Amino acid sequence: MSATTFETAAPGRALRIGLWAAQVLLAFVFVSAGLVKLLTPIPQLAAMMPFAGEYSETFVRSVALVDLAGGIGILLPALTRILPRLTVLAALGCSVLQVFAFVFHVSRGEAATTPLNVVLLALSLFVLWGRGRKAPIAPRQF
Repeated sequence: MSATTFETAAPGRALRIGLWAAQVLLAFVFVSAGLVKLLTPIPQLAAMMPFAGEYSETFVRSVALVDLAGGIGILLPALTRILPRLTVLAALGCSVLQVFAFVFHVSRGEAATTPLNVVLLALSLFVLWGRGRKAPIAPRQF
C-alpha cells in the first residue's frame, strides 16, 4: 500500500466516523429535548425553560414534536439504510430549527443559551454536508 492510498483512505474513514458521532450526538440531544418538552408538565417545564410558561402548551408541545422528528430523522434512516436521504432532510430541518432557536433566544434576551444552538447548528450543517455530498449512505437493496 502506498502512502498516497493510505492518505486518501484515512480521511474517508475519519469523516464517516465523525458523521456517525455527530448523528448519534444530535439524535440524543434532540430526542432528549423533545421528550422533556413533551412529557414534563408545563409548570415544571417553565421552571427549566421560561418560554414554556409564556407560550401556549400547543406551541411548546409542537416544538417537542419537531425536536423528536429531527432527532429520529437524523439517525434512523441512515442507520437502517431505508430512505437514507431523509437523514439529509432531517439535518436541513435541524439546521433551520437551530437558526430559529438562536433568533428566538436572542430576541428574548437569553443570549446565554445560544452557544448550544451554535454547536447544534454546526453539527447539523456538518451532517447535512457530509451525508449530502461527501459520504452519502446508499439505500438498502431489497
